[in-house]
Amino acid sequence: MSVATGVSPGLRGLPAGLPRLAPVDRRFFADGLRTSGQHPPIDSQLSSFDQFPKRITGRTVWTPDEMADNPDKWIHKWTPSELAELERAVDAFTSSGEHLVNISKTNFPLPGLTPVLDTARDDILNGRGFILFRGLPIDTWGRYRAAVATMGISVHFGYLLSQNKLGLILGHVTNQGVDYKNNLDKIKISASNAPQFYHTDETDIVGLLFCAPGETGGASGCASAHTVWNELVKERPDVAKTLSSPIWYVDRKGEITDGQEPWFKNPIFFVEPGGKKRVYVKWDPYFVKSLSRFSDKGLIPPLSNEQKEAMEVLEACCQKNGLVYDCELGDIQFVSCCQTFHSRTGFTDPPAPKPPRCLLRTWIGTPEHEGGWCLPFHDSTFPKRGGIQVDNTPPTADPLVTAGGTE
Repeated sequence: MSVATGVSPGLRGLPAGLPRLAPVDRRFFADGLRTSGQHPPIDSQLSSFDQFPKRITGRTVWTPDEMADNPDKWIHKWTPSELAELERAVDAFTSSGEHLVNISKTNFPLPGLTPVLDTARDDILNGRGFILFRGLPIDTWGRYRAAVATMGISVHFGYLLSQNKLGLILGHVTNQGVDYKNNLDKIKISASNAPQFYHTDETDIVGLLFCAPGETGGASGCASAHTVWNELVKERPDVAKTLSSPIWYVDRKGEITDGQEPWFKNPIFFVEPGGKKRVYVKWDPYFVKSLSRFSDKGLIPPLSNEQKEAMEVLEACCQKNGLVYDCELGDIQFVSCCQTFHSRTGFTDPPAPKPPRCLLRTWIGTPEHEGGWCLPFHDSTFPKRGGIQVDNTPPTADPLVTAGGTE
């Protein structure tokens, strides 16, 4: 049995370049689970364009007008009793002295909220792909306790993943004043105030706690990838074919474990190789645009004209079919990265002494045997699949200190 991947070395079809990792050390990974990280797909499990559905129907397909006209479908306002249960769980966990990285369903029980969270999880994974919880009193609770609540809710949806080479399982999305235009290969856009085009994160579900608003801008957006797919197949089948072809190189931006290449290659749209055969999406244009340092040296091919056009058409289609909305202080948003694109408009920070715009982020893995999507990756059944893991960097979390996002 290979300690690097947990699969037999002789198993055919596994992609080359899987990382070389030592066995999990429980001194650093108390639950015995390590974030799997990003990997190339198994080629034999990829579908060609003619195997994709020409039209998708069901709960995952929606329009922005439908959502705008029915906010009760995707905004859940906390009731006083729900907030009371959350507060009891936060206080019990905090007083226990347990480290934040060890938060779990067991030490953060929410029995009264279980029906609400189970319904929300199903909506995120199998339905419209996002939900917004509103009314967390962050002004009175404070950022630390609000972060504990967000992490506690997150573990009821799945497993917290490392988001970068530092092992952060609680990310900070705030403007760190970085020069992303000249350092795109070293900078993540979440560390700037630039707009984030429609994309998915390297996880199954992303959670975002709104801690402090910007002065202007910073609106959130969500778009059904299945609505987008339907329109592309109808209006631009050539673009849909390009997007479903395994020709897209993705930058690791230096977050590499021994044995990995500095990039991986996959399609943007996939079909589940098992399960429900649904269309799955994996995309962030900023991790594709940053690869010129490799293509200039002839190590990988440059973006073709067809790819460049496909990127523009995809973004335009997402904007056309995206719901854009402003979040409020204390909102907690959860978005599926399997069938939902999300975005953010550019923003400006308020003048001092007001705090800069800040969100705290969780990445949540949902393995297929626990109701997650079946994916064409060797780690599809791993509890902490996806995320970003460099070597054996242990998990860490600090709601009050900004880290990560820049080289």
